[in-house]
Amino acid sequence: MTAPFERSWRRRIHLQICASALTIGVLTITPAYAAEAITVVLDQAKIARLPDRVATIVIGNPLIADVAIQAGGLMVITGKGYGITNLIALDRAGAVLREQSIQVRGPTDDVVVVYRGPNRETYSCTPDCEHRITLGDTPDYFNTTLGETTARNGGAQGSLAAQPAQQTQQK
Repeated sequence: MTAPFERSWRRRIHLQICASALTIGVLTITPAYAAEAITVVLDQAKIARLPDRVATIVIGNPLIADVAIQAGGLMVITGKGYGITNLIALDRAGAVLREQSIQVRGPTDDVVVVYRGPNRETYSCTPDCEHRITLGDTPDYFNTTLGETTARNGGAQGSLAAQPAQQTQQK
């Protein structure tokens, strides 16, 4: 039999060892892979490096940000909508290699927002003011500007597609 003092002393040592092990466990579990938030401007892209051995990328809300994986361990993050979401990078075993917030904010440089009562229109003024569609613009303004942009891009792609055929016919 051990004396009460010796049991008390052993219990205290045992508790200190458990507390130390718990502290070490918490330190190793604390995500060392969490990094500073990535800030992206709406409708713009930012390049970031992925950790080694990434097999899967998860985006919390793809309406806020989108990620495209590139060769060489790079990812392109594109701002799709206002707000904050997260990115999680996993290895093949499902272990988290990185968890990071992505914040998408609106443009601040050379943008003019015009309010006409409840209606909102956004213009890019670099150096002249031109229509710019931005989330939150009045639907009529947004859809008209989007339609003009889509028609212009379609026309440009159509003329590019027609060029090789015309060059072939001329030869």
